[in-house]
Amino acid sequence: MDIDWHTLAFAELGSDELYALLRLRQQVFVVEQQSIYLDLDGKDQQAVHMLCRQGDELAAYQRCLPPGVSYEQSSIGRIVVHPQSRGAGLGRELVRRGIAYNRRAWPGNGICISAQAHLQDFYASMGFVARGNIYQEDGIPHRQMRLDA
Repeated sequence: MDIDWHTLAFAELGSDELYALLRLRQQVFVVEQQSIYLDLDGKDQQAVHMLCRQGDELAAYQRCLPPGVSYEQSSIGRIVVHPQSRGAGLGRELVRRGIAYNRRAWPGNGICISAQAHLQDFYASMGFVARGNIYQEDGIPHRQMRLDA
């Protein structure tokens, strides 16, 4: 099946795209991971949204945020792969594309993430370095990780 990647500012998202990305975030973070949190945190409007579609389905998604929104550095977050699309390398490709986008959009700026602790090795394999201690975020252990410019 063909894979299509789209990188869109918030204002460029159509209603179907917005619905699909919010649904996937809720499906994985709230239902699957049983994390009760405020997903609509006021940052989506400042983000660039990266969507991976397989046919009519949203297979993977993340948002890229400029410096000063979540951290002093730029960031990527809400990184999610649809349960039926896991195991095919989409997560790695998604993060790789997010890193490349942030480096182009905000050159000379590092990237900071709040990584779920069980994914530290995955992000470390992409060049991120753990900072500080593990902390609870929305009921899930997380760790701040940074990728220098």
